[in-house]
Amino acid sequence: MNPYLDVRPEVAKALAGGKPVVALESTVIAHGLPRPQNFETALEMEAAIREQGAVPATVGLIKGRLVAGLSREEIQVLANSDGVAKVSRRDLAAVVVEGGFGATTVAGTMLVAAAAGIRFFATGGIGGVHRDVSASLDISNDLAELSRTPVAVICAGAKVILDLPKTLEALETLGVPVAGFGTDEFPAFYCRESGLKVDTRVDTAEEAARLLEIHWGLGMNSGAVIANPPPADAALSRAEVEGLLARALESAATQGIQGKAVTPYLLSQMAKESGGKTLRTNIALLIHNARLAAQIASAFSGRKPPRHAKRGVRKKTRPLRS
Repeated sequence: MNPYLDVRPEVAKALAGGKPVVALESTVIAHGLPRPQNFETALEMEAAIREQGAVPATVGLIKGRLVAGLSREEIQVLANSDGVAKVSRRDLAAVVVEGGFGATTVAGTMLVAAAAGIRFFATGGIGGVHRDVSASLDISNDLAELSRTPVAVICAGAKVILDLPKTLEALETLGVPVAGFGTDEFPAFYCRESGLKVDTRVDTAEEAARLLEIHWGLGMNSGAVIANPPPADAALSRAEVEGLLARALESAATQGIQGKAVTPYLLSQMAKESGGKTLRTNIALLIHNARLAAQIASAFSGRKPPRHAKRGVRKKTRPLRS
């Protein structure tokens, strides 16, 4: 076990017993959603996972300790505190050394989840290739983490502020499978459609679990993306979202927003411009993804190993008679 990681008792017991566990990130709590919706949504996501018979494991850093399974009180600290570090793979050691508080990104959460033995993770949308990549070289570490960490990420595609065609191309190059859940099209976070096709489709939690079982059974050490469109009654149109995004990008450029601050700024501006519509969609898809992740984790934990693997012996054949 990682000496810097605390796997809380409920999570540890579930993992030891082969019960389904779903990881949740904390960046959405500290940086992604406004107060008090951030705290309320975190609890709703955990509740949605429990309703499906799985155990939630919200991940974060508390006083320099990596934690899988934050308590309600610890979630509230991250939700209500200013100056909580946004932590990806490269930032983990620094926050541990400082003994500080940190909210893990998709990449950071995947790394901690894998260290704890958790295979499933629900979030809103993954990071990816930014639209100005030719000038900024800004590519999210989420993509690299997906290529080397065996955790399935259940999400509403990639954040719509990104260059989605390039993000999908990067995932293909990195060997990360992307499956649409009940769709042939890659969802675009707030939108159910992006105009981009996925190569694989699964229509049930059992099909998704089977796909992941075989992916890892083949010896693949990468993660996988299960792209789950936002609920139909909460999704926004592509035209509306693109208009909101264009204005938010212009505002970010005027304000000189750069680096880690770009994504939360754009999402905040879009929520403001839309009168809260994008925020409501964001919350709805987060809970929707948490529920699906729990269903897939439950289906995966309930699967029986192939008969030959279970017995551990190869079937004998009778000798041919002359």
